[in-house]
Formats: sequence, C-alpha cells, structure tokens
Amino acid sequence: MPISFDKEQKLFHLSTANTSYQFSIFEGKYLFSQYYGKKIPNTDLSYLWQVYPSGFSPVFKRTPDHTLSQDLMPLEYPVYGHGDYRAPAIHVQFEDGSRLLDLVYESHTIQTEKPSLDGLPCAAPGDETLTVTLCDQSGIRVHLDYTVYEALDVITRSARIENNTGAPVTILSAMSMSIDLPIASFDMISLDGTHVRERQITRSPLSSGTHSVESRRGASSHHHNPFVAFASKTTTEHAGEAYGMMLSYSGNFVCSAETDAFDSVRIQCGVNPFDFSYELCDGETFCTPEAMFTYTDQGLNRMSQQLHDMIRNNVCVLPAAKRVRPIVINNWEATYFGFDEKKLLELIEGCRGLGIDTFVLDDGWFGHRDDDTTSLGDWFCDKRKLPNGLNPIIDACESVGMRFGLWFEPEMISEDSELYRAHPDWPIRHPDRPYCLGRQQLVLDLSRDDVFEYLYETIAGVLRAHRISYVKWDMNRHITDAYSACLPPARQPELMFRYMKNLYRLLQRLTSEFPDVLFEGCSGGGGRFDAGMLRYHPQIWTSDDTDAIARLRIQYGTSLAYPPVCMTAHVSASPNHQLGRRTPFATRGLVAMSATFGYELNPLSLSDEERAEIAAQTARYHQIAPLVERGDFYRLVSPFESDDCAWMFVSKDKSEAVCTYVRQLVRPAVRGLRVKLAGLDADAVYHIDELSCDLSGAVLMNAGLLVPLLLDFEGTTFTLHRI
Repeated sequence: MPISFDKEQKLFHLSTANTSYQFSIFEGKYLFSQYYGKKIPNTDLSYLWQVYPSGFSPVFKRTPDHTLSQDLMPLEYPVYGHGDYRAPAIHVQFEDGSRLLDLVYESHTIQTEKPSLDGLPCAAPGDETLTVTLCDQSGIRVHLDYTVYEALDVITRSARIENNTGAPVTILSAMSMSIDLPIASFDMISLDGTHVRERQITRSPLSSGTHSVESRRGASSHHHNPFVAFASKTTTEHAGEAYGMMLSYSGNFVCSAETDAFDSVRIQCGVNPFDFSYELCDGETFCTPEAMFTYTDQGLNRMSQQLHDMIRNNVCVLPAAKRVRPIVINNWEATYFGFDEKKLLELIEGCRGLGIDTFVLDDGWFGHRDDDTTSLGDWFCDKRKLPNGLNPIIDACESVGMRFGLWFEPEMISEDSELYRAHPDWPIRHPDRPYCLGRQQLVLDLSRDDVFEYLYETIAGVLRAHRISYVKWDMNRHITDAYSACLPPARQPELMFRYMKNLYRLLQRLTSEFPDVLFEGCSGGGGRFDAGMLRYHPQIWTSDDTDAIARLRIQYGTSLAYPPVCMTAHVSASPNHQLGRRTPFATRGLVAMSATFGYELNPLSLSDEERAEIAAQTARYHQIAPLVERGDFYRLVSPFESDDCAWMFVSKDKSEAVCTYVRQLVRPAVRGLRVKLAGLDADAVYHIDELSCDLSGAVLMNAGLLVPLLLDFEGTTFTLHRI
C-alpha cells in the first residue's frame, strides 16, 4: 500500500511509483520532516539533520533533550511562538490575545476515503489518504490530510482546523502545505505576467530570505499563478530534479520559499494572509484549499506531465470534461457589441461547411448592452437586438450542424442596470466612501446568500429555457474596496475567502444541474487560470491576446503546470486585434491546434481560400484531438530562449505523435534547424507523413529532423505513425 506507518520508528512513509515522502513523530510529539524525493525504502533519516549550535535559537521547554530548538528542526506544520522564527504554517489568536500554539501528535488514520473540504474544490479520491491529527492544550485540533496518487507521482495536502476551545478563535493564517527541504540550492520557477501577457516563465536562484509569488486581487490573477517549481540549477526540460507545487484555489494566495541561515528551505502555499482573518466559533472547522505537489529526477517536462495527468484524470472530472472538446467560433472579435438578430443569423450561415461545432454568442446579448457601461446583472435578452429571443439563433445554429453557447459575466454588476437600481447594496464597496470601477463595473458581493440565490436562479433559468451546450463564464475586473454590507466588523477580513467559497458553491450547483453543458472559464483571458477553477471549468480562455506569436510564450509557460486540453486557443483575424501583427493563416492554426481549438473571427470576411483552409484545419484538428486532449506533451524548443518554438504530443502507447515548429524571427545565415523529438519508442519505426519517409524512434530523438527554411512567423508540422 502507498502509505505505511512504522510503529517502532514512528515513521510515516508515503510512496508513489517513483517517489517517497517521509516524516516522523519526534519524541512522541512533533512532526519531523525527513525526506521528499526519489523513491527509497523505509528508513529513519533523522540522522541527516545535523543540529548546529546557535545561541539565538531558543530551546523550547518541552523539547525532551533541552538542546534542540524548533528554529533548527524540519517541521511538517510549524507554529508561531515557540522558537521557530521562520514562517509558521498556522497562526491563530485566542480571546485573551494569545497567539501561541503547541501542536503535538494525537493520532492518525489511513483510509481509502478522502475527507471533504467543506465546499472547496479538490481532486477526486486517490489510492489512500493519511490524516494526522495534532492537538493543542487549548482544544485546537489540526487534521493534516495527505492523499497519494501512486501511479501519477502526485501527493495532495490540506489542513482542517477544528475549534473545541469553548470560545471563538481567530485564524490569522493557515497554509495548505508546508515542507522543509534540507538543501536550498534550487532555482525557483514561477509563472508571471499581466493581462494579455500571462504566465511568462521566471527562473531565479533562491538566496537568503523569502522568495514568493502571491495575489491580493481577489482572483489568482494574470500577474502570478498559484504554481511554483523548484529545480536544481542544472535541471533542464528532460533531466534533473524538479519539484512542482500548485494550489487549487482561485482567490488570494501565496506560494513562498524561505531560505534560512543554515541553507535549508521552507516551502509553503495557501490562502494569502494579507488582509485575511477568519473567526472560527467553538465547534466549527476551517478547511484550507488543497495543494498538489510532485517530484521527478527527469526534468521539468516530466514534472509537467505528472501534473497534466493529475489534472486531466482527477481534477477535470465533470462529464463534459470527458467528452471530445468542441471546435468553437466566438462572435466577439467579429462584431463586438454591434450585432442584432439579422447579423447573427448571417454569421451563423457563414459557418456552414467549415467544420465548426459550436457558435458562442459573446457579450452584448442582454439588458440594453451597447457598450461596457451598462446591464451587467440583467440576464435577459435585449429585445432591441434579439426581438425573438435566443431561440431563432439556436435554431439557426442547429440548421447548419452547430450547437449554441452563451457568454455570461455573473459576478459583475453595472451601475446602469435594473439589478443595481433594485439592490444598490449588493456590490462590494463601502456605502460611505469613494470606490473604484473596473471596465465600468462593480463586483457583486458573492459572500451574500441573497446574491448567490439570485445568480443561481437567473443563470439556471436561462439554461433551463434554452438548448445551450456551452457557457463562457467571464470575470473582467478584480476586487477593490473590500467591504460587505452583510459582514460584522470583526468578520470583514473574511470577505475574499467567503466570496470564493460561494463562487465554488454556485459553480458546483450549476455544473451538477447541467452536466451536459461545458463551462469555459475566463477572466480577461487568463486571469483566473488555476486548478480550483478547472474543477468546474475544464477549459479556460488562456489569454485575451490571440496573436499567434505572443501565444507561443503564453501557452508554453502555461504548459509548465497545466495540460494543453485546458487551454482554449483560437485562430483570429490578421492583422491581430490586440497587437496589429500580421501572421500566416496556417501559423495561427498550428498554434491554436496545440490547445483546445476554435476561431475568433468574422466568417463573412473570409476569402474562398481561407474558407477552404478553415475546413482543412477543422478536419485536421478532429484527427489530432485525441493526441492534444490525452497525449503526453513535450516542450522541445523554448520561445523564451530562442527565436523559435517547438512542441509535440505523443499518444500514451507511443504509436502516434505530432510535432509543431514555429519560427518567431529569422536570423541571418541560418537555414533549416534540427529538432530532436521526444517521448517516442526508441525501438520502433515511424512513418512521417509530411516527409514520406520512415525513421526509427532512436534516430528521431537523438539525431532529429531537419526543419525546412521558415520565414518570420511561419510554422511547420510533422505527423508520425508507428509502423
């Protein structure tokens, strides 16, 4: 079994196919981290943690030998106040103002069932779950949950904090996971950026002090992603040690690495303690979001594949996530707000024969929405534009062989709306203070149950009344002016967390009631691209930047943590609406087909040649979709490190593969380049369609293929079949 406990050594061993995670009960009291890395047999490794004498590392009185300081110990879930000056995993305040905890081992269980997290998203049950219960003399108990996914080399962690003190306790911070590693000679890798430039790869060496990425914006954000990796300095895509960690949470988060004076590193992730506290009444339990982590000694690409499989198999578990993803065309860049029934019917007819599966009606169909200043919250048809409602549009879609999808931005409210006039107290803001607008709109206070019920009934009503197969769920601003009219003063810092929990509750209710509807996430593109949202939105609009060359870096960076099937990518018009860049139609197709594929353009403006090219692209994508959706993804050439970019998909049985190579910019005196493939069966022979030749997997991976001469922004592809 993947989880064992050695009673004599007091040693917990969590074992996956290729990794081991070990910690022990030190002197019957404290959880002592011992090891996380390549698989080893059960062995007490406490001898490896040398204790350095330090006059400024105080000895906690309850330490048995009166020499060992918590400041020097590797701890599984460290606390504040007893000599460990590093960041605690938990920080609470009692009624008398004390913030001191002394969490000691009480009991543990090993079971196949996985505890729920009180409405927070979490991965499907794994092979086994270890729950270790720690207690404090006050009556606080902390249940640490570890679930092992043996074949995937992934472990999840979360914490449940139970108050049995007889009085309220205020949680000041509570991390989902904390781990102390003995060597800090790692590079920290994060995914950073901004709107239309999301998830750019940042790699920097750890040094003394704390390195962190975080969000304080009420969403996981475009700026930092709740994912970090730690790699040895010599680690490459396909060789070397790498740890990957992500948080299944879509709100304010922090991922940090603190290097101490003795060159060990404490890695933590969880809800951001900035502007956060939570009053936990007697008898209540607070659950932290779930963290996923993995280890490999085979490079960053293998780390990514382990996370990809975890997300595909155990996070994206809704029925709609398991079906072949539709090829979508969205009307936004074709019309923006300027459409009516006649225009939409023309666009739909223009899609006939193109091989597109679903037409999505974007912003502007509701209220009296002609621009971004009005109508958010009024989720009923604009009778000026759609006098007959949505049904004629849906009928037209079905007449040309397409299904119908619809855009919502449920979490927002416009001041010029019927909803606002009826409920001016519903937005997040203080009634007596000036406040911010973003995209001319406010954020609804989803921590309120009346707002929750309104949104559920309104959205469910639209879905019940129409044949809708696809929902694009947008969020086009982050939270400011954090104040809820329904929370008492002491609970105002709970607003962001309560908002996120009610959002998850709303999504859970809707996806359960409408299991055949595919919900796509969006937040100005990729502003909420995280494992928490992927539980309900199995694909997310990766970026509002649809330029194929800019998307190389965005999609390449995103793939470090998330599988391509979760990224939505569309072929858009040229020149591109965001950057004005002109790129070949074929290149736009190649880049978009490396994710969940679709179109963002006006079908009425297409030439006959472009229509024929779209028909060929959709036919091609239907052929390779199983590879994109379920195959192993390999990054071959980084757009961050070269003028080119290359990647490939390989089927799980290694029988098929497709490789794509795109040139960003031509350099002088450079002809074709070689690209070494990856992931193939070295002993097999593969036929390459585009070259009409047969080569062994060993030759393709070690000698490579010659890439033909490509000009700026051109690309090529190779399709392989095992003979």
